Amino acid sequence: MSTINRLFDITGKIAIVTGGSRGIGNMIARGFVENGVKTYITSRTEKECQAAAKEMSRYGQCVAIPGDLSSLEGVNKFVEAFNCHEENLDILINNAGIVEGEPIENLSETKWDNVMNTNLKSLFFLTQRLLETLKKGASIDVPARILNIASVVGVTVPEEDGMYAYASSKAGVIHLTRLLAKRLARSHITVNAISPAMFPNRRTADLLDDRNSPLGRIGTQEDVAGVATFLSSRAGAWITGANIPVDGGFSLR
Repeated sequence: MSTINRLFDITGKIAIVTGGSRGIGNMIARGFVENGVKTYITSRTEKECQAAAKEMSRYGQCVAIPGDLSSLEGVNKFVEAFNCHEENLDILINNAGIVEGEPIENLSETKWDNVMNTNLKSLFFLTQRLLETLKKGASIDVPARILNIASVVGVTVPEEDGMYAYASSKAGVIHLTRLLAKRLARSHITVNAISPAMFPNRRTADLLDDRNSPLGRIGTQEDVAGVATFLSSRAGAWITGANIPVDGGFSLR
């Protein structure tokens, strides 16, 4: 194997991708599966989760563990199910998230809590519950990896109204990433954030034409899977506490 191939090789690793049945989570999971990573995905809709895992299993190993991570009960059930399959974990992709957009006059406590519980609280407690599993295979030369999927709106002010809870939760994800990175470094676990801008999904389908980045296009599967692969490989082993915008320059606008 050439030096460059060795640097980016992730073959044989074990990963979890939350929210892996669609959107950016699915893009990352697909990239992992195609590159030899045994990948576990979860999402709230069992049928959708199973279908996504079946599709990706055409290219490698992908296992569905459906579940709702917005509550601590759901987090615990997922971790228990995962531990029945594996004894260690190399890569955790905290991607599960929701958007509850409402103008300031209409945003309810329920919607605010739904966003914070799913986007921020569950990320912390899932990480907490998987810490010992991540530590088992980690070493100073081959650290375990945690990648938190934030958003460009966590560092910029979005133009559209109604992003109060979502943008705040993603800003929280970015700072929580730094806190975890400092705390877990001595446990040989790196923690980084990825902040995407516009990628194709159900919510953005009507916005893709008028929200292009300065680079003139929206994000693709290769764009986000490439960064996730880099951060999960030997090439990214000495990076922790970083927030990497994958936005085509959108945050520069």
